[in-house]
Amino acid sequence: MDFKDDSLIIAQGIKIQKLISLSNFTTWRVGGRAEWFAEPSNQEELKKIISWANLQKMPIQTIGAGSNLLINDIKIEGLTICTKKLHGFKLDKTDGLIEISAGESIPNLSRRAARAGLHGLEWAIGIPGTVGGAAVMNAGAQGGCTAEWLESIKVLPLNGKTEFEIQSSDMNFSYRQSRLQHEELLLISAKFNLEPGHDHNKLNDLTNANLNHRINSQPYQLPSCGSVFRNPEPLKAGKLIEDLGLKGFRIGGAEISKIHGNFIVNTGNATPKDIKILIEVIQKKVQQAYGVLLQPEIKKLGFQSTD
Repeated sequence: MDFKDDSLIIAQGIKIQKLISLSNFTTWRVGGRAEWFAEPSNQEELKKIISWANLQKMPIQTIGAGSNLLINDIKIEGLTICTKKLHGFKLDKTDGLIEISAGESIPNLSRRAARAGLHGLEWAIGIPGTVGGAAVMNAGAQGGCTAEWLESIKVLPLNGKTEFEIQSSDMNFSYRQSRLQHEELLLISAKFNLEPGHDHNKLNDLTNANLNHRINSQPYQLPSCGSVFRNPEPLKAGKLIEDLGLKGFRIGGAEISKIHGNFIVNTGNATPKDIKILIEVIQKKVQQAYGVLLQPEIKKLGFQSTD
């Protein structure tokens, strides 16, 4: 093994970096440093990186675009793998099948499907995440969700065992939930089954309209993670927060967006603790007022189980 610039080269061209700031890999722009960090660009690199970590007997955590993640301001032990560079895209206009790697962006998927006349993902245009994250979280917007159009996924166990396929019917999908949130499996690719034969101009128009609606109704100017809380159907989390007059309420550098109540934005100097405390304040105030305990959509990394 060879050390170079405080990075570890575990195989030809495969670099594992040391003490990398994770704030650059989350949309909130906060977070501590990874003890070890890797960004594989293909599945073979990914497998070698996971094998290395297992040989070192170190914990492995994975992130995608970091758009649904709050990372504590500490050193994150073990290996953090970012899948954002796992790219690959196969599209069949005739049967509507798309095979796509985990690191591809959801907006890119939405755009390319619309241009090909494939209906089903126009709602996904403004979701700031990757295909992998969308499948894990069953991401959705404007009445659509990932589970409706996902046919199957390929996953790689973090213990180094052989990759395998999971059908959508076995994903245990529910609102913003899937089995992947509870198992040590890394999603490497997904297959979507969309409706072929639609007018691509109409799909593009609908996709653009959905994007414009999100831009005009959500705070895209400041770092955020998208919606913080799940909607307690049939109620909307944002409206409950807004009706309490909480828009603009701030803890340190973390602020409830003045544009949308279900967004917390980083005004420039927010810390993970600021954001965490603000989430708890919102939960307490909403529960006191309405008897509803809002459940966060976001995942936390580097916090104790009681945090």
